[in-house]
Amino acid sequence: MIDIEHLKYPVGRFVVPNSIDSNQIKEAVDYLIQFPKYLKSALADKDEKYLATPYRPGGWTIKQVIHHISDSHMNAFIRYKLALTEDNPTVKGYDEAAWADLPDSKLEIDSSLAIIEAVHYKWGVLLNSMRADDFEKTFYHPEKKRSQTLGEVALMYAWHGMHHLGHVQLPGLQQVKI
Repeated sequence: MIDIEHLKYPVGRFVVPNSIDSNQIKEAVDYLIQFPKYLKSALADKDEKYLATPYRPGGWTIKQVIHHISDSHMNAFIRYKLALTEDNPTVKGYDEAAWADLPDSKLEIDSSLAIIEAVHYKWGVLLNSMRADDFEKTFYHPEKKRSQTLGEVALMYAWHGMHHLGHVQLPGLQQVKI
């Protein structure tokens, strides 16, 4: 029997902590900086057949997941810059599923891996330059109908990276029946 919940959320669902401390933020920042290395390592021996396989019935292919990470983390980096330079700016949401069906999601993954590496390098420089009170700055997310602190967002995107890394690493992925 296939555990769809585990296939959807291999590291569990993200839960916003009641309070966020500096150690949690440091762990998230460290993970975000290292994430491109973890992702490249997980993909090192994967062939095109593997990349064309959905990680769950009805889910995206691994290739689409990689392109999604690129899109999502670019947006997160821009949202950080907006929150650091404006007072609680409203960020733009986007239709992730529609983006995953655009022609660039069919490209080889090298372009998205390069973007992920570059964005995380720049994001890491930004994150490491932030003071503790900078992580209290916010942006308003209209789809969530609330403001989010940059501390929460750091934890959420560290989880997001682990979440999709889990999809890439799912054991028996090629045996999932579609």
